[in-house]
Amino acid sequence: VAMETVSLEHQIQSVQRHIAFLKKEQMELLHDLHLEILRLQKHCSELTHDLEIKELEARQQDVLDRELEEKCRAMEAQLQEKEKDNLELRKELRHKETLVAALRSSLRSKERRFLEELKRRSHRVTILDTELHKQTEAAAYLS
Repeated sequence: VAMETVSLEHQIQSVQRHIAFLKKEQMELLHDLHLEILRLQKHCSELTHDLEIKELEARQQDVLDRELEEKCRAMEAQLQEKEKDNLELRKELRHKETLVAALRSSLRSKERRFLEELKRRSHRVTILDTELHKQTEAAAYLS
């Protein structure tokens, strides 16, 4: 019986050592798991922060995109208005060029008539001057 008691005591001590070893292993495992949970929580916080920043940047970019689209639409409307104004000015310019051409033609015609009239009058003055000269000579001869 004493031998059985010693053997039993050895078995109890062996079981107690195994229990102590398992407790120690379990404590180390729990400690490592706790550290891993903290590391994952920190990583999750960082990812959440990064995501929030990216979402903010995306919202800001959306606002900028909308503003640029509005500016672009406004500029396109302005461009269309300017093109319309430009078309009207071109029409007006063509009309005025037509008027200028007509006025030039009329002016050339009047200038031609004026020059012809000037030639006729100059010729008439020359004839009258010649007659006057003849009459002056005749008057001088007669006197």
